[in-house]
Amino acid sequence: MIHNNIGAHMIHTDEIRVYYADTDAYGVVWHGAYLRWLEAGRIEYSNKVLKLDLKQMQEDGCLLPVVELNIKYKISAKLDENLILETKIQELRPSAIVFNQTLKNKDTGLVNIVATVTCVALNTNTNKMYRRLPQYITDTYNKLK
Repeated sequence: MIHNNIGAHMIHTDEIRVYYADTDAYGVVWHGAYLRWLEAGRIEYSNKVLKLDLKQMQEDGCLLPVVELNIKYKISAKLDENLILETKIQELRPSAIVFNQTLKNKDTGLVNIVATVTCVALNTNTNKMYRRLPQYITDTYNKLK
């Protein structure tokens, strides 16, 4: 089921500043830095919006690894720019969460990248995908809608 009318309470934003370590020889953000920021955004979303205890989930034998990632690079971010990363759930599938993430320049509002990231529920004891997301994830999500 796709939820297009997601309320503002279901969007998490993170502020990011571009440092030298984030850039490449061309003076723009290295593509791997975007992946690190996207991962951090999904973790913060899971912690702060879905109220998941990811460490406890891991101890219980459940992880949410990325199985699909699509990034559209629009404008390169550069050194010292301040960015805003918006993270939200695009779709909740029976055994997966599809995140939509947008990174934009805080000052201009111009979009740097748009990413769609699919994470599945993985049983670490069997190394197989769960047929359904853990109930506490879907319950929390449904309460927030």
